[in-house]
Amino acid sequence: MLKGFFKVPEPVNEPVLNYAPGSPEREKLQAALKELRGKEVDVPMYIGSDEVRTGKKVPMSPPHDHQHILGHFHEGDKSHVEQAINAALGAKEAWEMLEWEQRAAIFLKAADLIAGPYRAKINAATMLGQSKNAYQAEIDAACETVDFLRFNVKYMTEIYSQQPPVSGNGVWNRLEQRPLEGFIFALTPFNFTAIAGNLPTAPAMMGNTIVWKPAYTQIYSAQVLMEVFREAGVPDGVINLVYVDGPSAGEVVFNHPDFAGIHFTGSTGVFQTIWKTIGANINKYKSYPRIVGETGGKDFLIAHKSSHAKQVATALARGAFEFQGQKCSAASRAYIPSNIWDEVKEYLLEDLKNFKMGGTEDFTNFINAVIDEKSFDKISGYITDAKNSDMAEIIAGGNFDKSKGYFIEPTVILTKDPMYKTMEEEIFGPVLTIYVYNAEHFEEALELVDKTSPYALTGAIFSQDRYAAALATQRLRNAAGNFYINDKPTGAVVGQQPFGGSRASGTNDKAGAMINMLRWVSPRTIKETFISPTDYRYPFLDEDK
Repeated sequence: MLKGFFKVPEPVNEPVLNYAPGSPEREKLQAALKELRGKEVDVPMYIGSDEVRTGKKVPMSPPHDHQHILGHFHEGDKSHVEQAINAALGAKEAWEMLEWEQRAAIFLKAADLIAGPYRAKINAATMLGQSKNAYQAEIDAACETVDFLRFNVKYMTEIYSQQPPVSGNGVWNRLEQRPLEGFIFALTPFNFTAIAGNLPTAPAMMGNTIVWKPAYTQIYSAQVLMEVFREAGVPDGVINLVYVDGPSAGEVVFNHPDFAGIHFTGSTGVFQTIWKTIGANINKYKSYPRIVGETGGKDFLIAHKSSHAKQVATALARGAFEFQGQKCSAASRAYIPSNIWDEVKEYLLEDLKNFKMGGTEDFTNFINAVIDEKSFDKISGYITDAKNSDMAEIIAGGNFDKSKGYFIEPTVILTKDPMYKTMEEEIFGPVLTIYVYNAEHFEEALELVDKTSPYALTGAIFSQDRYAAALATQRLRNAAGNFYINDKPTGAVVGQQPFGGSRASGTNDKAGAMINMLRWVSPRTIKETFISPTDYRYPFLDEDK
């Protein structure tokens, strides 16, 4: 067994490639897109050492070209969740007892595989399966996944190095960080390949074993991640990948005595149901499960009368419409002061006129498709309601078409009612609602921002007046877990802006920080006394002389 206080490579954020015409990365990515589009893949579940094929095949298609078949995945049932739990529990002792530096090496290798030989493939899979353009795929599937892996290794070593600061005379105090007792359930969303990579690997890095259920609409890139994990050397049974509908998976997982925790990103409704179920079953578990979840947002941008109109408009164009607004952090409600509104509107509408919309294989398209028909119908329903409302006016976009792909134009709604439903409810699509407030009533506008929505994930203040920026930062301290000054409310970077919010947005356990990694360990204090007492009597028991 190796002995030493090992120091891992210092992490730095993975550089974002630009995919400019003629660049080598563009040529590799276009070749990968052509290759993946030209074949159909057969995707099994990965349970223990087995590739499980049930024969119940579900097709996978690009959201922007839903008649094209990329391949099929094999859907499982409750029995496969049981198998995955058993595989995780069976692998647990060996994985837990493996030296931490060996676990670190596996995930550092996975990072290098994604940064290098798998970069084009994971980006292409994300572009095709989730309809992300090349830049959005690059910052997500390649760069953020790599960052999660490298920075989490660093956080792991920092956690292990934390020890009691004092040991008394004749005593050695130590602190051991144990993985949780049982298995972890990772439930991952469609919108970020990096989240699908981080949610199972963060607890696995700390010695836990995982049952991972991705969203069906993300399985195409999830299977590439699993390919990377296996090549990197993740042992059989440590991360088990199953494709089972949510209620069936939950019925097995949340009734199991060895359920130790959930790492979740998804809707508020689903998370609240999970929390209730765990509470109802609390007497069944060996230990109190860790519940870590990020659930979405109704993210805001408020501009002060001193802000620059062009900067505000650019932040809205990018923050609201990159990846079709399908980001938990996307700007979806904006509060613009009356003195700069006309100018902001002019710049914003000019930008929207220049947007091109279509498939991801055409690199000139900024806007692509929303994820599926259910999402399309929900988003288009909000737009239709706005068209028929006396309190709302559509000033840009408003059209949608699902004949070839699930395309919805970037849509801007101007409302006279700051409590109009598209200011309050999460839409998760390319819809931005704007309320114009009296430029002299900034503090009242801050009050509106804080109280309009139940969410508290991200938000932004634009201001050239430092007093106004400071006031907003203080007044909105509970309204956003990630707060931005003079920047759009999207684009958190691992190691720079740990991500998460509270209120209806989740447990704020900050993915991409040591805070999150601490949730997957249970500390044990060890006190060793070198010369043990041999007399029970303390000096105070002696008689006075």
